[in-house]
Amino acid sequence: MISNFDSPLTRREALQRAALVLGAALSPSLLDGVLHAQPAAVGATPRFLTAQQHATISALAERILPRTDTPGALDAGVPAFVDRMFGEFMPAEEKERLTRGVVAIDTAAVRAHQKPFARLAAAQQDAVLQAAADAAGDDPKSFFHQLKELTIVGYFTAELVGKNVTHYLPIPGPFRGCVPIAETGNVAWTR
Repeated sequence: MISNFDSPLTRREALQRAALVLGAALSPSLLDGVLHAQPAAVGATPRFLTAQQHATISALAERILPRTDTPGALDAGVPAFVDRMFGEFMPAEEKERLTRGVVAIDTAAVRAHQKPFARLAAAQQDAVLQAAADAAGDDPKSFFHQLKELTIVGYFTAELVGKNVTHYLPIPGPFRGCVPIAETGNVAWTR
């Protein structure tokens, strides 16, 4: 069945379709949080997580989406997004999973390297994170998958990423077909 193109696409429908394209289902609390939360401030002081939890989540998010030629998770305000999701939108079960997971990551880091995760070198962080990913396997209810989902959604819903990475323009200009790619800078859909 062909959808009605006359009716406007809601933000909820757009996120659900994006998740479908990515091959994942967003958790209801995450979808609700994204729909109602204002953008999180980069470098904001955590309101709901402890300083230690925030430091660990910041380091984890940056290892999941590090800064390269595009902004990283820290640049996009992912830790503040996770803090807000934790405090205002996650049900108790998800909060507990996140809390236990952060403790487990820091415990593994201290056991292996005598320092909490946030104070490890990048290669050491990657080793601890890889061990957590291996332990999680394909379990969508694992801490690793929860944090990965929060990081990716927080990143791709950040204004900085929308403007500078995906080149989203809420009101696009006119359609111009057959434009030489050199003329558009490979972002014809936003010009």
